Amino acid sequence: MHDPTEAPRKERIAEINAGASDREALEAKYGEVWSTSEILLAFDITGFMAPYVACKRKSDGVKGTLEFRHSPRFYFNFQEE
Repeated sequence: MHDPTEAPRKERIAEINAGASDREALEAKYGEVWSTSEILLAFDITGFMAPYVACKRKSDGVKGTLEFRHSPRFYFNFQEE
């Protein structure tokens, strides 16, 4: 089965994981950043397709997406739907 999102997602994964991996660098580039334990407190994760997760912010119910990097695992770049 052909997935038309596979190539662009793989490119984005490579970009994310090639950049700086520390939290401070991600915050400077994307704003708020969450660890795995923090993300579970702030969002309900409703879907996953690396490097993206679909989510709903617990504080106000707003749906959107986040990106994540693998190691260390950080979530960032929340985009409302």
